[in-house]
Amino acid sequence: MRAADYAFFDVPFTAFAHRGGATYEPNLHRENSMHAFKEAVALGYRYLETDVHATRDRELLAFHDAVLDRVTDHKGVIASMTYAEISEARIHGIDPIPRLADLLSEFPDARFNVDAKSPTAVSVLASTIDEYEAYERVCVSSFGVRRLYELRRRLGWRVPSAASALGVAANRFVPWLTWILNTPAPVLQIPTSLPVGGRQLTVLTPALLEAAHQAGKKVQIWTVDDSETMERLIDARVDGIFADRIDTLKDVLIRRGLWTDP
Repeated sequence: MRAADYAFFDVPFTAFAHRGGATYEPNLHRENSMHAFKEAVALGYRYLETDVHATRDRELLAFHDAVLDRVTDHKGVIASMTYAEISEARIHGIDPIPRLADLLSEFPDARFNVDAKSPTAVSVLASTIDEYEAYERVCVSSFGVRRLYELRRRLGWRVPSAASALGVAANRFVPWLTWILNTPAPVLQIPTSLPVGGRQLTVLTPALLEAAHQAGKKVQIWTVDDSETMERLIDARVDGIFADRIDTLKDVLIRRGLWTDP
């Protein structure tokens, strides 16, 4: 599939608020909260990134970790808890954990890049996209190759999916340019490099960018928070950047004439 086949990719450069902009000063310690996403939207972001986990009773939470411990005032494994139990937790002691459904309702004009973090999350994510008819508003991804295949099977071609960084690593013994041409994903969402076998594997190369663009695919890079690297990536002709420092990314894109108002 080509990126041009999807409305999701109809901007010249995609600026993603990673976890709502996790290290943007107003969002410090409040990543993936409704507050963080509202701050990103107020700053002018249309593209929001989140991970999702499913609770024991199949509620889909917009949350990065598999456990509550790091960022909330509660402890526990999300997959083994009910939504009622988790709803008592507060991010940094302040914010409840939002469901993906809450975000889709709160931000009807926003687009979401959603990473399914578990097999159960895959089925609930597909059902949520169906329920909200959010086919043109969501791009799905997963670090798990099998989860990504299942998302594609459940959603078909109505929803774009991203080729994952682990997909790159899993195919590292296949000529990369052949793999890029053959992947059904209209977009590659990758870091500039990836640890593989105890060394750093360079993922983003001029040859990869050229092959992806010739195949009609976008290349988007995560997660970048310093302006110098952002500038270098723009010069290299990447198509999007995921950032925690959403203020820095916006400033760079305005300076380069690539910022798109919602």
